Amino acid sequence: MRIDVHAHVWTDDYLDLLDGYGKTDTATQRGTGAGLGEREIEERFALMDSAGVTHQVLSAPPQSPHFAGPEQALHAARFINDQYAETVRRWPDRFLAFASLPLPHTDLALKELTRALDDLGMAGACATTSVLDRSIADPAFEPVFAELDRRSAVLYVHPAGCGAGTPLIADHHLTWSIGAPIEDTIAIMHLILAGIPSRYPRMKIIASHLGGALPMLLQRADNQYGWEAPETPEKPSTAARRMWYDSVGHGHVPALRAAVESFGADRILLGTDFPYETGDLFRTAVAYVEHSGLPPEQARRILDTNAPAVLGL
Repeated sequence: MRIDVHAHVWTDDYLDLLDGYGKTDTATQRGTGAGLGEREIEERFALMDSAGVTHQVLSAPPQSPHFAGPEQALHAARFINDQYAETVRRWPDRFLAFASLPLPHTDLALKELTRALDDLGMAGACATTSVLDRSIADPAFEPVFAELDRRSAVLYVHPAGCGAGTPLIADHHLTWSIGAPIEDTIAIMHLILAGIPSRYPRMKIIASHLGGALPMLLQRADNQYGWEAPETPEKPSTAARRMWYDSVGHGHVPALRAAVESFGADRILLGTDFPYETGDLFRTAVAYVEHSGLPPEQARRILDTNAPAVLGL
């Protein structure tokens, strides 16, 4: 079983709904081949087969149902979760899905999480690295973490596409090339500084893109947290190794090797970032693990055994 934990579906009706609620950036997701049309699905399955990928876990971020208005957030969350659940029911041998939550509305998020996991049979939940300019580690979200922890469930964290909140990224055409992994890095460090991984040890946090820049910064964080953030409950490297990271690295072997050496091969799960890595890039997203020079047993874990274990399959 070869599971890709970083893949997306966006239909025009969902994106139209978000536009109607005030989103202005859905053009990035339109026309990418990530819809549910017959031809799109056939081409997607053929691509998966060409790379030996048996399943994808679908997630909606960065187009998440995060709205200031609770009614809008809930309606959008239920819409995308119902759509994803139907997709999994239609193709159960190819897809699983992470539920989207109507954050920042914690009470509504808890109710939708229960519905998604108990009634819709989803594989966990997902959220963006920040929610309407609030940290993913905001104390207001801790009831959601507590429920995921109680269930030993997955929380998949994906960049919001907000340029890490700085115009120095967003206004210079850097939102996705460097902004996304910077958002990953910030979100993981926020979770670590808040002690989320140790206080909710049964919640399985999966971060995107090899953890962003964290593999290169982990020793620096260990060396400096004591004076800069002395309230941090444990060493950043210890907390980081409580989490998991998808292997999306655009085929850059040094980045993959840095993540494996920093976190351990048992903490890396296969990811492709479909549809943004498609064609040969998609195949490379899988093949570069095999051809990275990692010991074969480590590559096999990343490709074939870590994700089923984390997902409880």
